[in-house]
Amino acid sequence: MSVDIIVAGVGGQGSILASHILAEAAIAAESPSSERVNVRVGETFGAAMRGGAVASHVRFGEGVYGPLVGRGQADMVIALEPLEGLRIGVDYIREGGIVVLNNERIPPVDVKIGAVRYPDIGEIRAALEEMGATVKVVAGNQLAGQAGTAKALNIVMLGAAFGCGILPFSEQFLLEAIERRVPRRFVDANLKAFVLGKEAEHA
Repeated sequence: MSVDIIVAGVGGQGSILASHILAEAAIAAESPSSERVNVRVGETFGAAMRGGAVASHVRFGEGVYGPLVGRGQADMVIALEPLEGLRIGVDYIREGGIVVLNNERIPPVDVKIGAVRYPDIGEIRAALEEMGATVKVVAGNQLAGQAGTAKALNIVMLGAAFGCGILPFSEQFLLEAIERRVPRRFVDANLKAFVLGKEAEHA
């Protein structure tokens, strides 16, 4: 059994950190008595600057070797930015997969200059559901603010993803990975962000 996840967002949102936390949790959860669980992480980037598209692939399970999720094979897309969630979801989400979608958008340059229209959340959700995905919409930025730091958006979304019930390890492994990965002064806020995301009402 393997699990394939893509964390999608734009530069500066922390999608790569979120993917590394997922990978560390999967490694820590590996049972010494079981067959070895391979964990692979790979990133793809758009514009190489803050605000450019970022997609971080996380794959773990027996028989996992390549770092990138195959098209139409993602079990879950964690979208820190809605339009990036749509772009990745259209190519990668499998039928029956789950998209965890933050509801606050960051319009790309082509939207800002009026070249294209940014679809509303309802349209994005409908397009993903037409592909057979289950979509969970989360007020990620709002919950990060409640936790004490806007930079905890990625951790809120990890909590929301964990709450969907498909990750094959306990939340303790994620919480320990968060504690190792975030700056010490922000640990408490990030742990709170995880719980808020996990317990959030999904629209």
